Amino acid sequence: MQIYLPIAEMPVSVLLILGMGAAVGFISGIFGIGGGFLMTPLLIFLGIPPAVAVATQSAQIVASSTTSVLGAIRRNALDRKLGAILVAGGFVGSALGVWFFAAARRAGQLDLVIVISYVTLFTVVGSLMLKESIREFWHRRKGGAVRLRRKAGEHAPYLGWPLRMRFYRSKLYVSVIPIVGLSLFIGFAGALLGIGGGFIVVPALLYVFRVPTTVVVGTSQFQIVCTTLVALILHAVMNQAVDFVLAILLIIGGVFGAQFGARMGRHLRAELFRFLLAILLLAVGLRFGLELIMQPDEPFSITVQETRT
Repeated sequence: MQIYLPIAEMPVSVLLILGMGAAVGFISGIFGIGGGFLMTPLLIFLGIPPAVAVATQSAQIVASSTTSVLGAIRRNALDRKLGAILVAGGFVGSALGVWFFAAARRAGQLDLVIVISYVTLFTVVGSLMLKESIREFWHRRKGGAVRLRRKAGEHAPYLGWPLRMRFYRSKLYVSVIPIVGLSLFIGFAGALLGIGGGFIVVPALLYVFRVPTTVVVGTSQFQIVCTTLVALILHAVMNQAVDFVLAILLIIGGVFGAQFGARMGRHLRAELFRFLLAILLLAVGLRFGLELIMQPDEPFSITVQETRT
């Protein structure tokens, strides 16, 4: 069964899109993060224009993360003050990301920018997570506890910069400058690459800021929902790149898959969790890396330049 995507300007199989949404939702449910980092590459590999894939995936991220935020609020697993700081920086980062997205698209370099960004980001983050998971697994196999790089209560020097603020729910008293810097980067990357950024912000809050695990996921999802919603609106208004037919199909499939994935994710050990996620990130980064060295099917393309009269 085929359906025509008006913005992507191509027909696709309804069952294929629903299946992709369910599969990514299942993986997202296992790892507890948004599936934009996986769905956007799959859409691009399927032939969806990168601009449409990035912008449309934002709608699926908002829908899938909203339920997580509502659940975190009910469980009191959300640091509203920390979330507000993350959202404020994320708004600015999202606006800058959409602006850069539009500029790269006008210059005809958007596809190259997306591919290089995915290769760099996923290779770096995946390698760091793989190293951490192997180190933890090795220490557990030797029968000892995992050694922390810093003792409890000790923080990196940049956390003591000016503009320090106390976050009672997260038990923090740190400078807001690195927090805003993190949120700026997440907002920018999310708008440019169509990712929620949970696979970056969650480890950062855990290992860099030492936020308790009980509030990390809820606070991260709150920031992702707000900033991704802004990016979605800006993409729809400024770039006209959001295909709502495709978005609805992805949301329907993702909702079903996430329910089963969440149940399976409860039985994964922490070190296995990080190892599998690292392998997944490296695999996606490697697939995009092949795009840089493989010869395209059509080396030349024809574009029509708009002239002003």
